[in-house]
Amino acid sequence: MKNIIVSDSCLDFNDDLLPVEDSLIRVPFNINISGEEIVDKDLDIDELISKMKASKDKITTSCPSPNDYLEAFKKGMNAFAVTISAKLSGSHNSAVIAKRIAEESKDEGEVHVFDCKSAAAGQNLVVLKIKKLLEDKLSFAKIVEEVNRYIEGLKTIFVLDSLDNLIKNGRVSPLTGLIGTALHIVPIMGDDGDGNIVVKERVRGKKRAFDKLIELIGKSNVDFKNTVLAITHINAMEKAIKIKDELQRLYSFKDIHIFKGGGLSTVYGDDGGIIIAY
Repeated sequence: MKNIIVSDSCLDFNDDLLPVEDSLIRVPFNINISGEEIVDKDLDIDELISKMKASKDKITTSCPSPNDYLEAFKKGMNAFAVTISAKLSGSHNSAVIAKRIAEESKDEGEVHVFDCKSAAAGQNLVVLKIKKLLEDKLSFAKIVEEVNRYIEGLKTIFVLDSLDNLIKNGRVSPLTGLIGTALHIVPIMGDDGDGNIVVKERVRGKKRAFDKLIELIGKSNVDFKNTVLAITHINAMEKAIKIKDELQRLYSFKDIHIFKGGGLSTVYGDDGGIIIAY
């Protein structure tokens, strides 16, 4: 039996950094589009985007159940679980319930559930952190301590090409969305330090939005040379590479990794969305 990392499907994809392996288990959300229930596993993202654009209905998601997590925890002796922010989903609560059941039934081994207080790019970084600490052979307790400290320092910021899904999901009113679209207002959003999503800036025009995004990152109280940054893109690799190059040129991050958004990131980030964490 081994140490495993378990994550819900807000974890995105980079085959070099997070290859498919037995020690990394993704527990899928379900996505509902116009009555069709889609399991967020091995999805064709282009097809998912097409279905989202074709639907006029609210697009909903449902988190993994405690039993889904419990089955994953059984695959290792020690399990480190990482979930999307508890303020955004019930996924964290499901994992906590599963941890309680698992520890009552296990003869040995431990489970810890991390609330990443972020999503997508932020969640990717937390999983990478755990992976590195396991490779360094730190103790279970030390990994929990180090990762909790890491999560507290994480920052998340993102900009979306489209407000369509936020309008459909009721997170932006139709009138606000219509005015924003008509005036080319692009919201720059991010975390509030406690796992909630808030609007950081409103900028007119996509070019100004990305300039402001890069400017806001530069104003962060961060030791760039010792900080790893992650970019999740939704069908926007060229844009992600351009942002990576500019951030590296200006701020000399220790490293910058690009991830392809999975199903859940695609539902909320929408076509062309960019999510950054560091």
